[in-house]
Amino acid sequence: MATDDVKPVPEKPVPEQPITHEQSGGYDRFKVEKYPPRDLPYTTQSICPDHLLDNDEVHVIDATLYEEDGKVMYKKTCETHGEFIDVYWGDAEMFKKASNWWYKSVGLDNPRTETVKGCPEDCGQCPEHKSHTALALLDVTNRCNLRCPICFAVAAEGGNVFEPEPEEVLEMLKNLRRNEPVPAPAIQFAGGEPTVTKHLPQYIKWAKEVGFRHVQIASNAIRIGKSKEYLQELCDAGLSTIYMQFDGVTPEPYIAARNTNLLPVKLQAIQNAREVGMESLVLVPTVVRGVNDDQVGKIVEFAVENNDVIRCVNFQPVSITGRIDYEARKEMRITIPDVIHLIEEQTGGKIPATEWFPVPAMMPVGRALGLMKDNPQLELSTHFACGMSTFIWINDDGDYEPITNLIEVGKFIELLEDISNLYAEQKRGAGARAKAKLAAGARHIKRKGILKDLLSAFLNRGDYESLAKFMRRVIMIGMMHFQDPFNFDLERVQHCDVNYAVPDGRIIPFCTMNTIHRSRVEDKFSMPVKDWRAKHKPTQVEEDSISKPFEA
Repeated sequence: MATDDVKPVPEKPVPEQPITHEQSGGYDRFKVEKYPPRDLPYTTQSICPDHLLDNDEVHVIDATLYEEDGKVMYKKTCETHGEFIDVYWGDAEMFKKASNWWYKSVGLDNPRTETVKGCPEDCGQCPEHKSHTALALLDVTNRCNLRCPICFAVAAEGGNVFEPEPEEVLEMLKNLRRNEPVPAPAIQFAGGEPTVTKHLPQYIKWAKEVGFRHVQIASNAIRIGKSKEYLQELCDAGLSTIYMQFDGVTPEPYIAARNTNLLPVKLQAIQNAREVGMESLVLVPTVVRGVNDDQVGKIVEFAVENNDVIRCVNFQPVSITGRIDYEARKEMRITIPDVIHLIEEQTGGKIPATEWFPVPAMMPVGRALGLMKDNPQLELSTHFACGMSTFIWINDDGDYEPITNLIEVGKFIELLEDISNLYAEQKRGAGARAKAKLAAGARHIKRKGILKDLLSAFLNRGDYESLAKFMRRVIMIGMMHFQDPFNFDLERVQHCDVNYAVPDGRIIPFCTMNTIHRSRVEDKFSMPVKDWRAKHKPTQVEEDSISKPFEA
């Protein structure tokens, strides 16, 4: 398929040579440390929702997290607009447990903006940011072939088209790879709907050429479900994963959240992936109380039944982006622990709520792999309240169980802490001692049959292929709750490792982008639809995304 007038330009990797720990400030800075566990109540900073929603004004105010009726509540008071109360986490004990696994990360050595107005106005990233980019996002268009009422991007609704030129996309990719000490390792092309731009195959090729190890698209999968040939083209370009919107296993959630029954085209997209040999689909349900919260267990079961192609289910409790009063928010709001408990209930206890860990608990995995390779690697370093995850192991009979039945996960994480510090402190014979510790760590693995694949992933100096072999037997169940003006926490923002590249060279944390900066970026770089049509001579697929959204 032609990509219009974009000339394929062979690109050199960025950086051309891997960064070593010596180059990035020495080994001492890579010693593993945790933040102190959080005791409730405590104070953080937030923003006034009414200042933002009324006048697009960021007004920073204090907020208090406190325990009430077993939940973590969030209270803040604006001197103009009064008090705002919301639930922050639906289970206070789970919150306290998660805070025990919050690791300090290596941040960004080359921030793109200066501290002028303070967080969250200076996003770009500014020197206050404490994490590096683990997953980069790049919106290739705001056009979309759907009109979902719950979309935080408000895709294609404003009468203007935000669509960076191919040259700008290439520069944004290179900019993300210039991050130090860890060039962004993974890129997600998003939007809008990325498959409605004719340039997507070229963008995927460029991403691989400049050094992204993992390239994925965030997609509603309509075009993929309608055309196996198109999916094959994306795979041939280097696509790694489809991050696929998937709200349930019956038509009703799609009709409520997406205005049309998308289930048949979703099922066809999964079948098309199977037929072209793609083994890396991620199901992404946006969970809305009263819409699809009764289907979370069935979605997990669906993933298990299709585990030949599905690697992960990443649940996203809905973000409340518009104006909505307190009572309506209480009806709609669902938090990370709420969904975790529902999964336990709806799977008959097969995925217990006790077997989940916060995302930053995995930081020592990346730290250990990087130190073994002498090349700093991505570290999952979000705030502990941003997300939780667990893994399920698929048995030979097709049944599943939590990974914690096979491995003492907490002990294994602590083992990787010790191994990381052998290297960080430059202990004599660190490599040999690390291998000895890993061998002794076999006692933390309860099922010896998986020992070889798991340990070889680390014994072979951080060999990802060995780890991938093990991962084909597991499905990750993740949970990420993105912020909105009512539960916005600046401390979470400052630890965000899911960041957007934008055309002016900034790299913006996910929640500030979608809560504050998106409208500003799009206003700055968009053009009226009629001007875009005249300049780009749209294909039929591109034109339909503006004037003829998909209906089942």
